[in-house]
Amino acid sequence: MVERAAGEQAAARENARIVELAEELGAQLGRLTGAGPKLTQFLSLLQLDRPSHDDPAPPPAGARPASVRALPFKRVRGVIEQDLGERVGRLFDDFEETPFALASLGQVHRARTPDGDDVAIKVQHPGVAEAAEADLRNLGVAGPIVQRLAPGLDAGAVIAELRERISDELDYEVEAQHQRRLERMFRGHPHVRVPRVHTNLTTRRVLVSEYVDGARSDEISRLGDAERDRVGEIAFRFYWGLAWRDGIVAGDPQPDNCIVCDDGRLCLLDFGLLRDVDPDYVRGERTIMRALADGDAQGVHDGLSSLGYLREAGFDPDALLALLAAAGGWTVAPGFLRIDPQRVGEIRERGYPPRSPHFGVMRRLHMPAHTLLVRRMELQLVSLLGELRAGGEWAAITAEHHSDDPASTALGREDREFHARRAHR
Repeated sequence: MVERAAGEQAAARENARIVELAEELGAQLGRLTGAGPKLTQFLSLLQLDRPSHDDPAPPPAGARPASVRALPFKRVRGVIEQDLGERVGRLFDDFEETPFALASLGQVHRARTPDGDDVAIKVQHPGVAEAAEADLRNLGVAGPIVQRLAPGLDAGAVIAELRERISDELDYEVEAQHQRRLERMFRGHPHVRVPRVHTNLTTRRVLVSEYVDGARSDEISRLGDAERDRVGEIAFRFYWGLAWRDGIVAGDPQPDNCIVCDDGRLCLLDFGLLRDVDPDYVRGERTIMRALADGDAQGVHDGLSSLGYLREAGFDPDALLALLAAAGGWTVAPGFLRIDPQRVGEIRERGYPPRSPHFGVMRRLHMPAHTLLVRRMELQLVSLLGELRAGGEWAAITAEHHSDDPASTALGREDREFHARRAHR
């Protein structure tokens, strides 16, 4: 009994030390005025601050920082005119000077082109990119903390991945390329819409897309259960299918990026975080998901080993299965499951570092740096479903991807028919 109590006390001290390290990393990132908020968003799978006991659940993963404020139109106009080389009055008609949305790096205005197209103009705040790039150059100072948090990680590779992904987000021309790619892929989809980019009006700091009208996050949250469930299923199928069918990870599922159009389609926004995943890696993840669904601990162990997560011997297969079940068990739990913010909070606490009871196992894993965005997408997606309070038979939908099961819903059948036609174009 004495030895057991001493062991539990030592484990508690170690857990407290790890939480303090995470908070120290969060504090360091918080002092970065340029890239800090974006880095904190990107690392939403790490709980970098101590949650309030007054809150039933932590803030939505990846929520935009409250510090983002709209700039006066005079400064926004200066960015547009400098980048596009023409006066705003000649480029656009009926330009609304008050932004209708704030982005993490800027703000979004509505306007009309001389051709009569309604457009949304995302304008990066001046100086943001330069400040962020300076922070990214100095990001190596966080390496020792990352290494202490998770000795199994290659901190250098992780930091390089962070730099590359956030550098992409700072360049709206890169985001425009991503958006054009997805708009072509989903053009004519029965449930999904991606806005068309006006390439001739897009620069590094200005992104012009077609304006899409419809119900936004606050209105969606007031819909009935059936409507919210439908939105949740479309979003789940979009992000999950994009990853495991097409090998493309879109890392920013969140309520502000969803619009329910008048025709019932779900319009998805914000593709600054996008990454291709190697087909062999996707096949490996499918294998692991099948093993998780089957409760096959050895299959989980072998799958993680084949993908490079287990760089040392001595991992307990049952502990690995418990870890994956804590974070992703909701995707393989049979039957109808409604996700709400409280459930999301429980998933984050059980399945994500540093407060997870499985963090001792997590720290030893060698998570390949390119999978950071995959893991972020998964957490963002369940957080989105929680904000929607969406319900569905998520395990059946997931099995369509990891085991090629038949489509489990009418939406699934229509989605599968669309992608079959697309594959034969």
